[in-house]
Amino acid sequence: MLVRAGHAIAFGAACASVLPAMAQEALELKIIAPAAPGGGWDGASRSLQQVMVATKAAKSVQVINVPGAGGTVGLAQFVNNAKGDGNQLMTMGITMLGAVLTNKSPVGLDSVTPIARLTADPLVVVVPANSPHKTIKDLAAAIKADTSKVVWAGGSAGGADHILAGLVAKAAGGDASKLNYVPFSGGGEALAEMLGGRVTAGVSGYNEFESMIKAGKLRALALSTGKRLAGVDVPTLKEQGMDVELVNWRGIVAAPGITPEQRKTLAAAVEKTIKSPEWEKVLKARGWEDAYLPSDQFAAFMKADQARIKEVLTSIGLVK
Repeated sequence: MLVRAGHAIAFGAACASVLPAMAQEALELKIIAPAAPGGGWDGASRSLQQVMVATKAAKSVQVINVPGAGGTVGLAQFVNNAKGDGNQLMTMGITMLGAVLTNKSPVGLDSVTPIARLTADPLVVVVPANSPHKTIKDLAAAIKADTSKVVWAGGSAGGADHILAGLVAKAAGGDASKLNYVPFSGGGEALAEMLGGRVTAGVSGYNEFESMIKAGKLRALALSTGKRLAGVDVPTLKEQGMDVELVNWRGIVAAPGITPEQRKTLAAAVEKTIKSPEWEKVLKARGWEDAYLPSDQFAAFMKADQARIKEVLTSIGLVK
């Protein structure tokens, strides 16, 4: 059968446009959630699972939990076992950047293949309702006077909460190496310590403390975001004169040693997922901010954030 050149070109172009979609639909993925069920990374992984299948960005998605050491146990397993596998992904975020340093992990994030930054949670600095610190400036004055006497409560050591406390201490003119930070496994424990008057201030995702702030049991002093949250009457650190901005971001990475074609296919599948109406519903339901960065931009962001977090953790004595 003879095929005219113009028809051949058109046919080839049509096939090229169909192939990426076919490749995405054929993906049978595993997503490593390097944390126990119920946490932020687990939630992000299962949300991706749900929406990727719903949007046919992947044929199937399996989530596997590998908890431990701020995500570094899952990271090591992922790097060692998934090399060259274009059907595996791992959820991670800012806490893992800190955990790699504080746990002296033999496996670093330079080994993985960045695919996309996904979401960001705004952090909030709070004090008990009966605290003498009415504003962030009051808290900053106390930090500057004696950093060690201001007791902070938050999540895991070296994580986003700890990093923010260190940044606030530095911005307040305090001695960040004397930061008095008490890590807790969950926001509930940190909340109990604050309400019991055993700590001065707390840091967590705004959504975690929102109900207690609205109930008047906690006073929100400042948000860590670059701008205020819609519908939330809490000023940012920046607008109160503290040059600090930090969000608890989450991203997705692929295995080391994958091909450029595999990376492109995974990136396209993730982009299709998070640009869908279904993903918009997930963001709204969970109170997550859309923080999407595509693969190359995410790689550059990770490199810069690793350097920033190393500097902060060094200043508060967690990294030498």
